[in-house]
Amino acid sequence: MKTINPGDEPKAVSQISAVINSKCPRCRKGDMFVNSMYGFKAQKMHTNCPHCGLKYERELGYFYVAMFISYALNVAQMIIAGILTYLITGNTESPWLYMATIFPIVLILAPFNFRYSRVLLLHYMTPGLNYVPAMGADQKV
Repeated sequence: MKTINPGDEPKAVSQISAVINSKCPRCRKGDMFVNSMYGFKAQKMHTNCPHCGLKYERELGYFYVAMFISYALNVAQMIIAGILTYLITGNTESPWLYMATIFPIVLILAPFNFRYSRVLLLHYMTPGLNYVPAMGADQKV
């Protein structure tokens, strides 16, 4: 029979680590997505957390709000790409140069924006959805 010592409790996963690794906002153990960010298959999100059973889509159409977060990420990435293009080339005359650098960056970062807009929505912008350390225990529901 195993004795439980106070030092044997599982270490809490930080919220930043959970966001970066796309983990459930309630238990910070279960994966939010079925497959990897980049690949030949479209990203698929679990309906419920595989560890604690949290339903990710809080209500019908909940992830439409993630489009606004994705838009904000996209605009920030385009501004940064434009500024870097200017700092590297010093060219202010050619709009084609900026289109040729910004457009591929937007396409490359589209899967990143899709995934992290949903992760950020669930972790930081969902009222009443908090981390419950007891849910992070190693018992699956």
